[in-house]
Order: sequence, then C-alpha cells, then structure tokens
Amino acid sequence: MGLFERLLRRPPATPPLSAEEQMEMALAAAREGDYAKALSIWGPLAHQGVARAQNNIGACFSSGLGVERDPELALKWLTLAADGGDPVGQRNLATAYFKGDGTEENPVRAAEFYRLAAEAGDAEGQDMLSWMLLEGEIIEPDPAEALRWARKAAEQDIATSMTRLGMMYHNALGVERDPSEAVRWWDRAAARGQADAQAMLGAAFHLGAGVPRDALTALAWLLRARAGGSELAEPFIGAVKATLSEAQIAEAGRRAEMPLPEPVA
Repeated sequence: MGLFERLLRRPPATPPLSAEEQMEMALAAAREGDYAKALSIWGPLAHQGVARAQNNIGACFSSGLGVERDPELALKWLTLAADGGDPVGQRNLATAYFKGDGTEENPVRAAEFYRLAAEAGDAEGQDMLSWMLLEGEIIEPDPAEALRWARKAAEQDIATSMTRLGMMYHNALGVERDPSEAVRWWDRAAARGQADAQAMLGAAFHLGAGVPRDALTALAWLLRARAGGSELAEPFIGAVKATLSEAQIAEAGRRAEMPLPEPVA
C-alpha cells in the first residue's frame, strides 16, 4: 500500500475543543479541587481574551487557589474580566474595591461595578446593590430601587435578598407595610438557612405579626437562628421561654435541630 493510500485510511484528526468545552473542563477540575489543572486551561483562554477565564484566574489569585495569594495580580485579571463585560468579573472587582483588596478601599467605585454586574443579571451583584441603595451610606439611598434589585436577586434564590425584602415589607421601606408579605419572604429565606430570616420569623410568631401567635414555633426558629449566628434572635428568646412550659421548651429545642423544611420556590 502506498503512502497516499495509507494517509487516506488514517482516522480523521480530533477537532480542537471549543473555548466553551475547555471552560467546562476547567470548571470540572476546579470543582474537584484541582486548581492547577484548571489554571492550565484558563491561562491560554485568558490570554485569548476570554473574560470569564480572566475572572477565574483573578479569583484564584485573590483566594490563593492553586497559586500563592496575590491581591494585586488578582486585581489586574479582574479588571480585564470586568472590562471584557463579564458580570462575575465585575462583581469580584467590585468586592476588591469594597474591601480594599489589592488596591485602596473605594466603596464608590465598588458600587459602580456592582451596578454593572447587577444590570448584567448577576444575582450577587444585585443583592449588594440592593443593600447599598437601602443603607444609603455609599450611594444615594433609594428604597424603591433597593426593593427592585432585592426582588431580582431573590428570584435567583439569593436568601439574603429574601431576608431584606421581609425587612422592607415589615418596616415599610420603599413599599407599603405588609406583615404577611414580610413573613412570606422570611419563611423562604429561613428554609434556605438564612439565620437572620429565621430570627425574624421567630419574632413574627412570637408577636403574631403577619402570622398567628405560636410561641413554640417561635422558639424553635429563634434557637435555630441563634445557632446559625444571628444576633437578632437573643433579645426574643427569654421572653418566648417565659410563656412556655419546660416540656414545650424541650420540644422547641428538638424541632430546632431537625432538618430544615424544603424551601418554597
């Protein structure tokens, strides 16, 4: 058989992987904790201008994953990603400016990048922008806008935004006061493990605000919230215990240690 015939019989060469396929491989490696492999894939893609790869390299340098932590180098990669339009890169760059990590602390600049990320649909960026608009210490306060962004983040399953929505309905911030709606949002966040929401839900059951009074259920949520680190729970626990028997207090403790209910969509 001649050379020409042998060449014809060779199997076709495997086509090179697309950037998307390479990104999937790198993500799989990162999920398994193999950041060295992930970085070896992200590196060439980042140099080709793939913004998400640039973000991922920046995130690794920021957290010291697979490389020595280098906040300044992280900032350079995150800036490239943000300039390339990657919403996660914009959010991570915002966090670097907010914390002063690799650069001087600049909350106003952080707010600008959180807004860019939020407008691009990034849920965590929406959550942070909502918080900033509600607090009004870094940017001009706007409760109605804070409510709008909290809703968008909550729709993407961000529990802190669900908790904030509950607070806003409870305190009539940017919306008419609605204790029942407040409880609905706290209930959703509480089932996702958000400790402050659990505390507020417990307080609502204690006070009968938006739900019928139920001291036992109140204490169960308050104990769970305290165990989860919420400082909002402690002021209510003593008052609730005073209304219950020892057996009821023990039952509340038992319920607080049970698995959380299935989150409401």
